[in-house]
Amino acid sequence: MQPIFYFDFGSPNAYLAHRVIPGIEDRTGRRFRYVPVLLGGLFKLTGNQAPMLAFANIPNKLAYERREMARFIERHTLTAFRMNPYFPVNTLQLMRGAVAAETEGMLAAYVEAMFHFMWEEPRKLDDPAIMAATLAEAGLPADRLIALAQQEPIKQQLLANTQAAYAHGAFGIPSFMVGEELYFGKDRLDDVEAALTTPPKTSDRQSTP
Repeated sequence: MQPIFYFDFGSPNAYLAHRVIPGIEDRTGRRFRYVPVLLGGLFKLTGNQAPMLAFANIPNKLAYERREMARFIERHTLTAFRMNPYFPVNTLQLMRGAVAAETEGMLAAYVEAMFHFMWEEPRKLDDPAIMAATLAEAGLPADRLIALAQQEPIKQQLLANTQAAYAHGAFGIPSFMVGEELYFGKDRLDDVEAALTTPPKTSDRQSTP
């Protein structure tokens, strides 16, 4: 079964995971299915909050989270990362755009462009004019994708993706599915890779005549 990566461009940890995933794919021979979800919607479904809100009164926790991110960046030499000065960014239109791009067969190019301009060359991508210009600069059909993103089937698909992530137990981003197993957070990527390289138990294999 193809592993799933639930993502939202507004999560810096999703960007960091995105940059590490290609190495996992090369080592395991497995390709991840990228599934756009709306992190804000997932928070509403689960009652979760962003760390800056959830741990606002625990400064040591927030300091640790920043240090943990710095260690991850150093370990994987992700030197292109830049914290977006406009963070947090409203990603509703970006994520609808991702669904639209998927229907047009250009999700990979869209994902690469949006992660780049969110976390490497940061822009205020919840500004419609900036988003349109960025799509065009990336060689994507801006007018087509923006128009598609406003259509009801696209909106409903993003809702369905988010609901599916919730049904699988997800409560935040990035989240990963390997078979029926949920893994949360970029720091679980080693576990994800191990799961992808571990042969299934004998009882899980299909019986042969």
